[in-house]
Amino acid sequence: MKKSCIAMLLAGGQGSRLYALTQHVAKPSVPFGGKYRIIDFPLSNCANSGIDTVGVLTQYRPLQLNSYIGTGQPWDLDVSDGGVYILPPYLGAGEKGSWFSGTANAIYQNMAFIESYNPENVLILSGDHIYKMDYADMLREHLAHDAACTISVLQVSLEEATRFGIMNLGDDGYINEFEEKPKHPKSTLASMGVYMFNWPKLRSYLIADENNPNSSKDFGKNIIPAMLAAGEKLWPYHFQGYWRDVGTITSLWDANMDMLSTTLINLYDPDWPISSRSPVCPPTYTGENARVIHSIVTEGCEIDGHVENSVLSPSVTVERGAKVVYSVVMPGAVIKAGATVEYAIIGENCVIEAGARVGTAPDGTEGWGVATCGPNVTVAPGQVIPAAAMIYSGEEA
Repeated sequence: MKKSCIAMLLAGGQGSRLYALTQHVAKPSVPFGGKYRIIDFPLSNCANSGIDTVGVLTQYRPLQLNSYIGTGQPWDLDVSDGGVYILPPYLGAGEKGSWFSGTANAIYQNMAFIESYNPENVLILSGDHIYKMDYADMLREHLAHDAACTISVLQVSLEEATRFGIMNLGDDGYINEFEEKPKHPKSTLASMGVYMFNWPKLRSYLIADENNPNSSKDFGKNIIPAMLAAGEKLWPYHFQGYWRDVGTITSLWDANMDMLSTTLINLYDPDWPISSRSPVCPPTYTGENARVIHSIVTEGCEIDGHVENSVLSPSVTVERGAKVVYSVVMPGAVIKAGATVEYAIIGENCVIEAGARVGTAPDGTEGWGVATCGPNVTVAPGQVIPAAAMIYSGEEA
């Protein structure tokens, strides 16, 4: 079976900068935007782009992610000549090995899976970005420019450029230099961590990199620089749409707030649907005291309080007199009577008891930040969780 292109989705990250939210789940499993989880976006992009074979590389706490993906049916990836496959680290009989030691090593460990489809090209994706992209268009550019590797890039501000891998281009438009998080960037063309490789080329570089004891086994730090040094053709695919790396509490909160705007990323586009494995819930109920303003409220919610500029996942309860403002409330959470949640992220199945307060509006002080309660946290009646506080499962708030 020969494929023009298959995708390898790196979804094993611990997401340590999301702290309490990834204490028990991998980052791609974190709920997002009301009815989604983060991994829904790259999976939907693959399906919409006509890429029907996807390997999902898991590592950190994979159980929920594996269960969520299942056969890939919600994304139309349950096909007979392809499909979605969960690929955890493994050892053969008598082998010595370890967890994936880097992004390149993760692909190296799964070369047998890739070669079973004999692809001409391999798309490498991250499982923790929010965006809509036509990978088929990227593949067309990749082939048209006879590239060994095509890297999706977008323009960022000069201040942001120090946080990214930066691409510098030659007069012919090809990439001639790559700088990893430069202190003094020469351009503002940032890598999105989306790579399209010619598979025979990538295979040879992966083998060489694996045999280099000094390598970090990373695409940005090792594979891309090695290809540049060897004179390979690297082409930039200029992406113009919405893209967010949701690797921090602030960026996750920001991206959820962005979902309230149809001009930033349109979730209602019938030509490019973002699919998910949605729970079966009753309709949303709003009581006689409910007031909902400019918010996303998903199925199964029971609202009898005030909800404003917020994103509510399935089966959230906001009782009478409770107030939720500029916040993200994840599945199954309960905000009890008289409680206030403001500029906060409330994890799955949390209970904010009567009269409690989580978070505060920005006050201009240096230490302000989004307050976060991890999954299954209970905030006691009348308790105050200040701005930027982080409450973990198992702690008493």
